Amino acid sequence: MNAPTLLRAARRRTRLIALSAGLPLALAVGVLAARMFGVDAGYITATAALLVAAGIAVWRARRLDTRWLVARLNDHPRFEDSADLLFAAAATLNPLQQRQRRHIEQRLQRVPPDLRPRWPWPRVLLCFLFAVLMAAAALLWPRNAVNPPAGADASLAGRVAANTAPVVRGRWLQVTPPAYSGQAATAGDTLDARALQGSRLQWRLQFGPQPQQAWLQFHDGRRVALRRDGDYWRGSDVLLRAGLYRLHTTPAMAEAGRAYRLDVVGDRPPQVKVITPAQTLSQAAPRQRTWQLRFEASDDFGVNSAATLAITTAKGSGENITFQQRQLTLAGSGPVTARRFAYTADLAALGLEPGDEVVARLSVRDNRSPQPQETRSASLILRLPSEQQVQASDLEGAIKKVMPAYFRSQRQIIIDAEALLKQQRTLDADTFVKRADAIGVDQRILRLRYGQFLGEEAEGGAKPPPTSDAPVAGADEGHGEGHAQDDGHDHGDASRDAAPVFGSASDVLAEYGHTHDHAEAATLLDPQTRAILKAALDQMWQSEGQLRQGRPADALPYAYKALGLIKQVQQAERIYLARVGDELPPIDLARRMSGKRDGLGNRGLALPARPPGDGTVGGAWRALATAGTPVDLDALTRWLDTHPDAVPEVLDVAAAIDALRQQPDCHSCRVQLRDQLWPALQRPLGPPARRAPADTAGRRYLDALAAPQEPAR
Repeated sequence: MNAPTLLRAARRRTRLIALSAGLPLALAVGVLAARMFGVDAGYITATAALLVAAGIAVWRARRLDTRWLVARLNDHPRFEDSADLLFAAAATLNPLQQRQRRHIEQRLQRVPPDLRPRWPWPRVLLCFLFAVLMAAAALLWPRNAVNPPAGADASLAGRVAANTAPVVRGRWLQVTPPAYSGQAATAGDTLDARALQGSRLQWRLQFGPQPQQAWLQFHDGRRVALRRDGDYWRGSDVLLRAGLYRLHTTPAMAEAGRAYRLDVVGDRPPQVKVITPAQTLSQAAPRQRTWQLRFEASDDFGVNSAATLAITTAKGSGENITFQQRQLTLAGSGPVTARRFAYTADLAALGLEPGDEVVARLSVRDNRSPQPQETRSASLILRLPSEQQVQASDLEGAIKKVMPAYFRSQRQIIIDAEALLKQQRTLDADTFVKRADAIGVDQRILRLRYGQFLGEEAEGGAKPPPTSDAPVAGADEGHGEGHAQDDGHDHGDASRDAAPVFGSASDVLAEYGHTHDHAEAATLLDPQTRAILKAALDQMWQSEGQLRQGRPADALPYAYKALGLIKQVQQAERIYLARVGDELPPIDLARRMSGKRDGLGNRGLALPARPPGDGTVGGAWRALATAGTPVDLDALTRWLDTHPDAVPEVLDVAAAIDALRQQPDCHSCRVQLRDQLWPALQRPLGPPARRAPADTAGRRYLDALAAPQEPAR
């Protein structure tokens, strides 16, 4: 016996167990339905119950899959937890696994285990007993006494039916969406619906006994009459707005029933997306001849295959501007719900000249009937350069644009070094050293930048182009970095003989003066701050050396010390001494508040009058707080019809009003309606705006007024 045979046997036993427990219950449910609703209903119910029982049996059997079989086989010690090798492909197994697989197959053939689930006899007997009791109760239960017995007097049966209030025995609602949407019609036994605006609603109701009249009463006063067609009452309407409705008959039904809800799903207008160009305002190239336009229009139920492209050209300048409009019809491509429109505008055919502008705008429509919705895209503008701009653009090739130098901060150098250390395992040695060297170059540039504050010269400055009479390399060996041969900080003839380099800050400084050796001109820092900055430069030097050698881990301690010293330099303060005294002339208190006040108006702030609002919602909200207080629901309904945007959900408020109208003494209905009216209450006006706080001069003036007056001397 192999593994698939064991699995089939276990599944067969599982199906038998499920059917043994489910079949008696299904038959009992069928008997109960036949007793209550008739033989036909019993057959239908029993068939449905049997199908459900069979489905449950199949589902439970399918739960026993290969993983279950492997787990059950591995529960036996003689299979050595290797049952999964029986279901693996032979080509994927190594020789040792293939040998273990043959060993397991031999044991399975020799003594096959019984993996079938045991019969749960207590549960099967309990289900059978429960089914017998249900069937017996259904057979012994008396029939409905309201139905007249067979052979009774016909007149008596008619009087009984006339005196009995109608009851809804069957209900059916079909919703047919508009043809342009392409959606299929839906039907069901629920009278609530949520459909697209413009859908056709068809009701079919069955009453017992039959009423004289029947209609649908909506919450806004509208009625939909129902006409009798045999044993059914039919009616139809077009869904244009959301609403609540109830079933009404003559004579009135025994129970009013709940209010049914109709929600409207609006058809959204199409959406237009501009693909090309990427910007709304574009500048044409000097030699541009065409303009590419690409649009994409999407809609829920489809976009019209034709779209209108409006092109407006503006010619001239100043007050002499003329406009010319053109409209083109474009054919779309792609699916109905997402069409694409493309057009290539010929600038020469439009008669455009340098300095003119062209504006393009696409209008699309959806397939809604009878009134399609239209959406326009954003206006796309193309500006043609003027003649002056064209002439200037011809010189751009001869101009060399130099971006300003970017210096990294010490904190950024630390962040880069730490990030490089985290990536060290994923990088090869050469790449790691190169990236560390690049960070070291950034550290060098930052060190030279801070060194300028101490009067140090910049390294690696701009050099003149090489000439035939240039000095031989290495002639300056032995001299200090950045100085001439006769370096004594005199910089005499040698510096003046060399040709200055255009744009070099050092050459400009050397031409008009040599001030880097003067302490007062080199820096304005005090000696203590200079010492801290010098220590920071020393730490930067050590960090740079470690980074250039490819050791960022050894450079981080120096970099952190340099960062701390730089923060101390940034926090250095200076003390400024006033050159004049602060003795002010004495104030003549006798002249205070004695100026002329002619022509000054009243500066009092007048509160704006509160506009009178509609007190319908506020009065109803206050009345609902006290039980037994009458509420004018008709006025509230009229207010809701005229202010549909005052509340988040109009139908929720209408349903709460209808529930309170049906049950005036319902406390929960009053609470629910009061909660629904809370968002519609008028917000109270805020307090008067406070004056702006006094500034420094104003506070001094107010403090002087509050200070006690000194007697005049």
